[in-house]
Amino acid sequence: MKKTFLIAALVCAAAATPHTASAHDEAKPRHGGVVQKVSDLDFELVADGAGATIHIDDHGFARSSSGMSGKLTVLDGKTKSEAVLEPAGGNRLFAEGIKLAPGAKAVATITNAAGKTMTVRFSIPQ
Repeated sequence: MKKTFLIAALVCAAAATPHTASAHDEAKPRHGGVVQKVSDLDFELVADGAGATIHIDDHGFARSSSGMSGKLTVLDGKTKSEAVLEPAGGNRLFAEGIKLAPGAKAVATITNAAGKTMTVRFSIPQ
């Protein structure tokens, strides 16, 4: 009985112990943008002069955007703007005409070549 209680207490203690994230789990910007991880992929949203680009990486390696599609919605205060995301070569999706103002929120809805839809939420730093 004491042995069972001890084992149960150790299992509960191990489950309650906070685990630190490993370097493998960290999503760091590689192109100067904002990174979010969804479905084991890293999505980096980057503003450029003509719109916004999303770079897609899989465990540090570029993931082809061929066959992907989607929509990027940006909320900046009371202003909402939307643009189609289209493959732009390599691991990039591009949304023409989108502005990413400091403090804005962005939501990308991306469908991969297999038909799976992912939602990626970004917060643009102030």
